[in-house]
Amino acid sequence: MLHPQARALIDLIAQRGLPPMQSLPPVEARLFYRDRRALTQPAAPAVAEISELGADGPHGPIPLRLYRPTLRSDDLAVLPVLVYCHGGGWTIGDLDTHDVLCRQLANGSGCAVVSVDYRMGPEHRFPAGSDDCLAATHWVRRNAESLGLDASRLAVGGDSAGGNLAAVVAIAARDAGDLPIAFQLLIYPATDQRWGHASHKSNGKGYLLESETIRYYHDNYYGDTSNDRDWRASPLLHPDLSGLPPALVLTAGFDPLRDEGLDYANALVAAGNRATYVCFERQIHGFITMGKLLDEANTAVAMCAAELARALGR
Repeated sequence: MLHPQARALIDLIAQRGLPPMQSLPPVEARLFYRDRRALTQPAAPAVAEISELGADGPHGPIPLRLYRPTLRSDDLAVLPVLVYCHGGGWTIGDLDTHDVLCRQLANGSGCAVVSVDYRMGPEHRFPAGSDDCLAATHWVRRNAESLGLDASRLAVGGDSAGGNLAAVVAIAARDAGDLPIAFQLLIYPATDQRWGHASHKSNGKGYLLESETIRYYHDNYYGDTSNDRDWRASPLLHPDLSGLPPALVLTAGFDPLRDEGLDYANALVAAGNRATYVCFERQIHGFITMGKLLDEANTAVAMCAAELARALGR
């Protein structure tokens, strides 16, 4: 059963006549997404420090935002760090749309969080986003000491498209052998651009993220289907998923991406990795940022923060 709070949210959006994301040009969609967050996101909790930073990348500068959590006075100044890639279909979303979530994860885990404002489509096509996120993660590791971060306890994470990007960074880091990653936090990640899983049919309409929305995002970033089997688009299709960091893969029961998230968690375990899979059966895609209206969002955030703390030794 769809959670009554999720149903109420879907009904509220319908009553207000809010336009579907795919009906808007990307620039307008970004503004709409940024403005709409006030409807569903809780108040931003205070953190100890926020710094606006920038990394060099193959396509130019990459804006970053560093969050240091509110800690006890006896906690160490050198902190583990999560490099976080926001969701939004590689088309919308930015540092501000995921500001509350990054603050929550920082305070809940006791770890620093670095949010990445990576390039998106249609202005910047695949693989610009993953290139930026990989470059940003390298930059964080190289500059960890000066930022008061522990490079030996570095995690990557993200939601939706950001979960895709985090998974890609983890694989690329393993392949290169020069970027040790301790943990990956994958929140309803997009792992297979072929859209063949059953949940794409059962959940493809009526639950906010619809099949038409997914195609809109895909076409803005990937352009056509020629890249769909590239593992940077579909990490589930990588021929070798062994030797990857431990993972938490979180999905939602009424999400088109549910089954590909489950398959990715299963593939990680089959390849010899540690991966925990949790599905919030009554929830919809995107729910984790909606804690103002959805109680289970706050439970999910707390779970992610606890797993992050455990994995990074906080």
